[in-house]
Amino acid sequence: MLVNPIIEQITAFGESMTTDTVHNPPLMPHLLIDGLNRYDDEPCLFLGDKVASYRDVRESTSQMVQALQSKGLGKGSRVAVISANRPEVLSNIAAMQLAGCIGTPLHPLGSLDDHLFVLQAAEIDALVFDASIFEQHAAALYAALQEKLPESNLLMLGLGPTECGEDYLALASSFTPQALVAPDVQPDDVASMTFTGGTTGVPKGVLSTYRSIAYMSQIQMAEWEFPDDLRMLIPTPLSHAAAAFFVPVLQKGGAFYVMQGFTPDSFFDMVEQHKITCTMLVPVMLYFLLDSPRAATADMSSMETLFYGASPMSPVRLKEGIEKWGKIFYQFFGQSEAPMVLSNLRRADHDLNKPQRLSSCGRPSPWVTLALLDTDHNPVVQGEPGEICVRAPLVMKGYKDMPEQTAEVFAGGWLHTGDIGKLDDDGFLYIVDRTKDMIVSGGFNVFPREVEDVLATHEAVGQVVVIGVPDEQWGEAVKAVVVLKPGFETSDAMVQAMQRLVKEAKGSVQSPKSIDFVDAIPLTAVGKPDKKAVRAQYWKSSERGVG
Repeated sequence: MLVNPIIEQITAFGESMTTDTVHNPPLMPHLLIDGLNRYDDEPCLFLGDKVASYRDVRESTSQMVQALQSKGLGKGSRVAVISANRPEVLSNIAAMQLAGCIGTPLHPLGSLDDHLFVLQAAEIDALVFDASIFEQHAAALYAALQEKLPESNLLMLGLGPTECGEDYLALASSFTPQALVAPDVQPDDVASMTFTGGTTGVPKGVLSTYRSIAYMSQIQMAEWEFPDDLRMLIPTPLSHAAAAFFVPVLQKGGAFYVMQGFTPDSFFDMVEQHKITCTMLVPVMLYFLLDSPRAATADMSSMETLFYGASPMSPVRLKEGIEKWGKIFYQFFGQSEAPMVLSNLRRADHDLNKPQRLSSCGRPSPWVTLALLDTDHNPVVQGEPGEICVRAPLVMKGYKDMPEQTAEVFAGGWLHTGDIGKLDDDGFLYIVDRTKDMIVSGGFNVFPREVEDVLATHEAVGQVVVIGVPDEQWGEAVKAVVVLKPGFETSDAMVQAMQRLVKEAKGSVQSPKSIDFVDAIPLTAVGKPDKKAVRAQYWKSSERGVG
């Protein structure tokens, strides 16, 4: 009996379909393909004197997908990446998604020990590295991993000629570009594994699913105020920032303008030369810009939206920025476990007539269920502080190989962020502090963030972190570590004025018992103030200091 092949295919297709697949949303690979296919010769990436069109990025992505697959890397393969900002990084981000690989970025400023920890903890199958800069670092990583795990078979792929692996770019160039095809992945499959900064303990591998990344991108498209003419300046590592902004920029037909190293002068030069309309900064970068002589003369008139986040912003420094450049600022709040879109402080909300709002991280996103809970997982009274807890499709799957920590962070059916927050009568969220940063002095709770915000109002303070240090009488004493603005010098009178400022605003318990002045505050690899490193100087080998 002859069987109609079309009917046979339809029957087989119907039998293979399930309710789950019928209702599957488009995932990150589908969104990337759609974005890269929308345009051809329009510019997609500017880096130095190189300009890559949408067609260029699409074709190089296809070649890299084929190169990865030729090395046996595909769905579920774990691939780490370390690179300076170069054009191929963007195509490789897309290629790993389309091959179904689980990506893990290594920060270019991280240490050998940090990276070795990640390679082991994540059980990385392949390392993609910038051979022109990280050849020796990659070779040292490979040797160290072989010493610790002789059975490991780490595949080394260099972006360029290399002596400690294979030239990934040469391999990719041997393939003919093909149409981009999404991998056979499900929403709950793991798409990426990023590691927390470890500022409060051992870094944890955050397992983000295809669903969570796509949901984050959809909220960005719905909520974030991107300019219509989108020229997006990336001053941070492309391997990190581009992944978060890739889909929105592609969907809007925008282009990335990538800096190869951040300085205030190079930032202002890029904005002026290319009429940049959008960028993303961590707060410490904004402080550097504001303290630069160029801040008074640079033409920032093209800038429509300056996104900022990743660590607390000083309301005083934010006010300076608004006074200089207007209401171009847009704050996002999230964490690795639930990235970037938990709340948003929109441009119009940066209102100098409501200065208290500058301490807020905005209103919770309507696409996320957010609650402030007490230690029994019950909602706190309106206006009282509670731990910020969330439920949403963007929440991580869990921590890799850490069932106890995963169970703890998901206690009560919520993701516990570890941040303490308050909601005002208008629904704006204020982060009081991290639960693990709280200082207990003489039985009283002191939230460092509140003290930092007061100290930041002093005219001489450029940057400040507040920590608890050992004290025989009080258990912990409040200490401030301050970086002065250019042109100011330390004095006993300045210390006393700062202490008095906090005492008058918050009370004697919160007032720093001591203030240290330093040239710079240590930062984590992603640009956050490293309170763990600051505390370690005072706590030495104590549990609090190293935790």
